[in-house]
Amino acid sequence: MSKKIDCYDSIFTRHIGDPLYLAVIFALLISLSFSPSSSAITDKSGLMKLISETEDLRIGVNDLAFILATHDFDATPKGDYVEVRLNDAVLKLVPNGQQPGLANVTIIS
Repeated sequence: MSKKIDCYDSIFTRHIGDPLYLAVIFALLISLSFSPSSSAITDKSGLMKLISETEDLRIGVNDLAFILATHDFDATPKGDYVEVRLNDAVLKLVPNGQQPGLANVTIIS
């Protein structure tokens, strides 16, 4: 007598699950990678929003560069200011101490 073998009966599916479940899990993982909450807005308006909404009277150049880098900006401390590269522009951010916001922004190039 022959035994009927199901096409989904394999070691892989017995330990992992039905291929449909795997496809659903895979689709969810892909959709999460495209979620807007997983990536920061790295444009000039996003930079200005970050700088204007946050205040720290004692922030230094290295702290400012760290904050910007953690928000996915290309920030490099340079002496008494932070250089930020956005697309084709280079911005100079100087920590402003007592003034509102985190820094004063000027365009280098």
